[in-house]
Amino acid sequence: MPKQALRLSGLTHESLVDGPGLRYVIFTQGCPHRCPNCHNPTSWDMDTGKEFTVKEIIRMLKKQKKIQGVTFSGGEPFLQAAELSQIALAAHQLGLDVVTYSGFTYEELIEQGKNDINITALLSASDLLIDGKYIDAKRDSSLPFRGSSNQRIIKIPETQKTGKIVVY
Repeated sequence: MPKQALRLSGLTHESLVDGPGLRYVIFTQGCPHRCPNCHNPTSWDMDTGKEFTVKEIIRMLKKQKKIQGVTFSGGEPFLQAAELSQIALAAHQLGLDVVTYSGFTYEELIEQGKNDINITALLSASDLLIDGKYIDAKRDSSLPFRGSSNQRIIKIPETQKTGKIVVY
């Protein structure tokens, strides 16, 4: 049973750069990747940030009237997969889509999900996954919704249905 609370580094009520359309962005706290020149290094420390309950976040989402979806960014969202999967399911019930960023690749998450059902739950509740670590040498500001060319935007429902990675 999840702890029903999560640690966040911040919230953005309206963003146009963290996925398609106008988005509510939840920045998780804690990241093991520590990518050089990360755009959000204050999110790395597992013990800082602010704690919110799942219910508080869902209440905030319900108040948003103009957004198309919710984005989970980081930090590393999959470190808090149990709580975020609950929020993702609530977002879908509100008619919102879900974008999840991860420094892990899709393949790594599939492997981790074999030992942690919460990772599989969050992955399955995501409409799009932007995967892979930010690599400064592959920085490309012309790419939509990602920072480096190694990162993929994966359509999760289609990928799970076909068994082949389908990119956005």
